[in-house]
Amino acid sequence: MRKIYLDNIRWATVILVLIYHVFYMFNGVGIMGGIPGAANIFVFDWIACIIYPWFMVLLFVIAGMSARFALQSRTEKQFIKERAVKLLIPSTLGLLVIHWVTGYLNIKMGGGLEYIPPALIYPISAISGTGPLWFIQMLFLFSCILVLFRKIDKSDKIWTLCGKVNLLVILLLFLLIFGAAQILNMPVLTMYRFGIYFTAFLIGYYVFSHEEVQEIIEKVCIPTLCLAIISAVFYAFRYGGSNFTSSDCLQSMMTNFYLWIVILAIIGCGKKYFNQETGFTQYMTKSSFGIYILHYPVLIITCYMLHYHFDFPAIWNYVIAFVVEIIMTFVVYEVIKRVPLLRYFVLGIKST
Repeated sequence: MRKIYLDNIRWATVILVLIYHVFYMFNGVGIMGGIPGAANIFVFDWIACIIYPWFMVLLFVIAGMSARFALQSRTEKQFIKERAVKLLIPSTLGLLVIHWVTGYLNIKMGGGLEYIPPALIYPISAISGTGPLWFIQMLFLFSCILVLFRKIDKSDKIWTLCGKVNLLVILLLFLLIFGAAQILNMPVLTMYRFGIYFTAFLIGYYVFSHEEVQEIIEKVCIPTLCLAIISAVFYAFRYGGSNFTSSDCLQSMMTNFYLWIVILAIIGCGKKYFNQETGFTQYMTKSSFGIYILHYPVLIITCYMLHYHFDFPAIWNYVIAFVVEIIMTFVVYEVIKRVPLLRYFVLGIKST
């Protein structure tokens, strides 16, 4: 059961990921993984701060909804097999093909190359080149756990029960999100937040996949949008200019209320206003997964070159990085998807 508005929200969020990562590369708030000593524009740190709490949680909610729709026309075995190819292959074998570049440049910028024997530079670079692939790694894990849940609840009682929620329960789910944000968070590697992301995935699967629930969210999309904007202002004043990836920020009740209201607003407004399909949206729907996978190596190479080999004003670093990232990522994607072996390892696309 394909939902056009969900496809549109997904690719639009991927574009937002590309924008965020430019801001992240040149961040000046002490977030690890950016370009060390890069010239910074603080306004962009504030924008990144506003985006960061909710955009990946949103993708996991949508992934949960999509998993439900996919399982309506597939067996569980087919579902896992498809996801193994689409998610597991790019996030493992893909590291050896292209994402080792990310690991290599991060190690080099951190001054670690001199401590690694030459013969180990490539394998260590590959292992440490995960970058944004953490998302699809976690998504594959969640998909496997979901199949186990379905085997336990063969009569689908949990899904049926979740379809009876009302607006108040939907709003109060932020308490569940808040609680989940407190658990199963990996130290240092702050992107691996298993608690909140798995909870978001399950909410998407069990609750938001119901048409009735989607209609409730759509009916209140304008009030939730207004509340989301107000919440964003308060959130930005509280955490703007600080390390917004810290546990103090991500585990606060304010942050989790804000991110939940934003997600409700986006899904509701998306269903009401973003449910149209054009040639462009069809292309983006088909391409957004590959764009997500490929954008980071392109971006880190671009930002590395800008910082270490040129001396542009800070604003031009941001502009050039984004323009090159957009153009070259699409170019690389169009090339790789046409090369059978490469597209399988990097994009999880089987040869036909």
